[in-house]
Amino acid sequence: MAQSQAGWALGFEDEVWFSRFAQPALHSWAAPGEPLRLAMHAADPADPETKALACYGLWLPERERMLLRFVAGRPVSPVTCAFLAWAAQQMTAEGMRVLVVIWDNAAWHVSHEVRGWIREHNRRVKRDGGCRLLICRLPSKSPWLNPIEPRWAHGKRAVAEPERRPSATIEDLDCPGRGLDRCRHLVPVEIHAVALDVGASPRADGPSPLGVHAQA
Repeated sequence: MAQSQAGWALGFEDEVWFSRFAQPALHSWAAPGEPLRLAMHAADPADPETKALACYGLWLPERERMLLRFVAGRPVSPVTCAFLAWAAQQMTAEGMRVLVVIWDNAAWHVSHEVRGWIREHNRRVKRDGGCRLLICRLPSKSPWLNPIEPRWAHGKRAVAEPERRPSATIEDLDCPGRGLDRCRHLVPVEIHAVALDVGASPRADGPSPLGVHAQA
């Protein structure tokens, strides 16, 4: 239905963790008797950095685009509200009136806080204009129904570091020739690095708590 409506956009949303230690499954040719192995990086007890970096993503199939937002901490309701506010702003700038968001039943998707924020956001849009959010939930335990899932797998393979343990900083992930820079051949990507203030949810009638971000 969204694809047949003018001014509507369809997006599949999900979150993923990019681990600094675990390595993705890869395939490669090797000489006989010399199998290649991608070893898991050892954790240093003195390492103050986080073991993984959380990422929110929105796959827009009609545009063949992925919107990514890396966040400090883990996916929680206030961060989800901030991500939705940012995604709605992106769609408003493109002239979209409705963004259909398809996602799973994670706790930070179905919480009272997130559902309440979406209601308030849509009331404000009806009054002042903007992009309305229409949420559709996938059946429980059905990740294969979300087309963003295989793109996470390709992304993790693209940023694998066999010889070094990557930093947990956005700057290290997004530097030329490394990390997210390798993902650009997979699909046109808009990469945004940001630390979100999770102290409070963004108000529907106020500014988003998104911090300063670096757009690649």
